[in-house]
Amino acid sequence: MELSESVQRGLQSIADPSSFGHSSFQVLVDVSFRSLLSSHADPGVLDQSELKQVDQILLKQSHTAATTFILEAVKQNADKSAISSCLEELTFSSERIEIFYSAYQVHFKSNNILNHIGRRPPHINDVSWRLNYHMKNEQVDKVNEPFYSISLNVEGEGSSEDINFTCTVEQLQDLVGKLKDAAKSVEKASQM
Repeated sequence: MELSESVQRGLQSIADPSSFGHSSFQVLVDVSFRSLLSSHADPGVLDQSELKQVDQILLKQSHTAATTFILEAVKQNADKSAISSCLEELTFSSERIEIFYSAYQVHFKSNNILNHIGRRPPHINDVSWRLNYHMKNEQVDKVNEPFYSISLNVEGEGSSEDINFTCTVEQLQDLVGKLKDAAKSVEKASQM
């Protein structure tokens, strides 16, 4: 598994018994899986009494690293040997690897974690548009300005709906620019 340096550092912190004792390690692993499976606001990693003694910044970094690792393992459908070898490289003891893998097996195998992670945002099925032209406004002043009527057909959570809006040429150009930036960001993130 390819992991960023920050994720590797976070996981090495989790592996370090001086940073996370036996019980705090188990709680962190459990909270990491629960935070991915929860569809509503969980009390959070910082609110766990067993983790109060851990530096809060280290705790946040470690929790982020653990959840990132879990998601990467799920994405690759990693087996025990892949998870074990990756965690061994990050200085995890065999006992901690076994605790982590047991939690992975319980949460992944019985719940299929990918089906429970958050809600999928609506996606656009179809777009229709029409160019209109404002000739006068309510005060009978000449406007002579083009504008677009746009309808987005979106589907989410099993239902379909139309989102309608109007915009000027400048607003449409701004929207297109922002969508291109977003597409580049997604493409860049998927290559990491």
